Amino acid sequence: MTATTTGKVWFITGASRGFGRVWTEAALKRGDQVAATARNLNSIADLNKKYGNQVLTLELDVTNAEQVKAVVQKAHAHFGKLDIILNNAGYSLVGTIEEAHADEIRALYETNVLGPVAVIQAALPLLREQGYGHILGTSSNLGHVTLPVIGYYCSSKWAFEAIHESLAEEVKPFGIKVTIIEPGAYATEFGSQQSLKFAAGMDIYTSLKASFAENLQQLEKGDPDATPEAIFKIVDADQPPLRFLLGNQGLPWTRSAYEQRLAEWEAWSEVSNAAQGAAK
Repeated sequence: MTATTTGKVWFITGASRGFGRVWTEAALKRGDQVAATARNLNSIADLNKKYGNQVLTLELDVTNAEQVKAVVQKAHAHFGKLDIILNNAGYSLVGTIEEAHADEIRALYETNVLGPVAVIQAALPLLREQGYGHILGTSSNLGHVTLPVIGYYCSSKWAFEAIHESLAEEVKPFGIKVTIIEPGAYATEFGSQQSLKFAAGMDIYTSLKASFAENLQQLEKGDPDATPEAIFKIVDADQPPLRFLLGNQGLPWTRSAYEQRLAEWEAWSEVSNAAQGAAK
C-alpha cells in the first residue's frame, strides 16, 4: 500500500447526512475537491460557504437516470476530471418479508440498487476516457449476512455487492478500480426517520419487531468521525481492496456466518454430489 498526494476530485451521492456528509467534509478538509449531491440542495448549501470553489453542490435524485447523467457530466465538466465516484445514497425498509408491499420493495431497489447503477453507467464513459478512476459503493456488513425485519434492505445490499464484484472485473482493463465499503453499526443518522421507511405492520409480527428494535438499540455503535482516515487509505492505495469491512464488527460476524454455511454445505455434500448425475 503506497500513499499518493491529495488533490483528488470526488463525486458523492447522499452527501447531506451520515457517512456521505462525514466523508464529504473530510475530503474537503484535506484539500480535495468534491461534487456533493443530495435530493434537497438546501441540505448541503452550507458547504459552499465553508469551502467555496472546492465544492460543487448539486441536486440529485438517484432514481432519475436522466438527471443522474446530466449531473455527473456537469461535475466532470466543472472540475475537468472525476477521480472517485462514491455511491452513498440509500435507505432501509423496515418490515418483514410478508408485510412489505411490492411497490415499497421496488422503491427500495430504485434507490439502493438501480440508483447506484445509474451513477456508475453515467460515470464509466468519462472514467474510461480518463484512463483511471475509483468507484466506491457504501454497502453494509448486511451484504454478507441478514437480519429479520429488514430482509429487503439486506437483499438490496447483497445485490449491490454482486453488481460491484462483477463490475470490478469488467472495468479492470480500463484502469478503473472498485471498492465496496461495508460498515457495521455506526452512530449516524441512518437510524433516523429520514433513512427509514416502514411497511404497514401485522399484529403477528409485533413481538418479533419489538425484540429486533431492542437488540438494535443495544448494539455498540462506532464513531463516524473515526472513519475518514480508513477511506483515505483506500482511495490513496495503488491496489485497494474490492471489499473493506468498516469497523470491528463485520469480520467476526461474517466469519461466523460463512463457517455455518460451509458446515451445512459440507453436511449435505453427498446429496449434492449425487444430484450431479452422470457426465453428459
